Amino acid sequence: MATYFDPKAWSPLRAVDLGMDLGKRLFDQTWVDQWTSFTTAWLDPVTDFGVGTVTALMPDVLMTLLSEGILSQFGGQEVDATFLGHDLRATLHTLKVRRRGAHFQTKTVLTQLHWNNHPVEELTAIAHGVRIIPGVPTRIRAAQIDITGVVSVAALLNWINTWQPDWVLETAPDGQIMARHKRRKIRALATGEITNNVLTISVHTAHWRSIRAPRSMTRLAPIPLTDLPNQLRILRAERKGDHIEFTADLPGMTASFDLAQIRSAIVAGTTLIVF
Repeated sequence: MATYFDPKAWSPLRAVDLGMDLGKRLFDQTWVDQWTSFTTAWLDPVTDFGVGTVTALMPDVLMTLLSEGILSQFGGQEVDATFLGHDLRATLHTLKVRRRGAHFQTKTVLTQLHWNNHPVEELTAIAHGVRIIPGVPTRIRAAQIDITGVVSVAALLNWINTWQPDWVLETAPDGQIMARHKRRKIRALATGEITNNVLTISVHTAHWRSIRAPRSMTRLAPIPLTDLPNQLRILRAERKGDHIEFTADLPGMTASFDLAQIRSAIVAGTTLIVF
């Protein structure tokens, strides 16, 4: 079974013997010089070596240089990025790549993530069927992205409160979830569940001015989570103490990036942009 490799210790030349000095030109120079040589070959392959060789090897080189450069500069540090029009800030812990047949698979692990100001304690994203397509800008496609993550209960309640106008959900001192109706002054215990991208909130033991409130006053319709970014689907969410563990996925998607901008961001340690 294939395993993830460390991009710092891997070279496509270990698997492909070109019988030329390509390896020396790409991997024995400084990283910036490697990138400059590579970018020329990527955008205009005929000027450097055969088109067939470029077609077979260049995606491996690009993935290696990207993962090595990003991980070397930002690994273990907080990074700012713009991804598909959304701002994020997080600490990068893992960025691994492996080839799966004709495509790639990538694994990224982030902690203390802020996605459009929504905090996520930890997030792991595995992208399947990744392809890169030459051009200006260069395009990258993924067939699917599987996501697992951990978010605090408080952060999730703040997010849920933006989805329904009548109730405010908050944590009680004993850790239970309290529901407070904005107009009717009803207070109650509540539980929530997210399954297959639908949020269901159940209100229990509701009281209005110390009087037991009837069920008709505490029913909440299920909330389809249909407006999440880039058709994100939350498949499952489960509470464990003060945190929520969730799984989600993104369908096939296409993004693009400017090689020169990525190189400058890596060298200078500034914002990475994938648009």
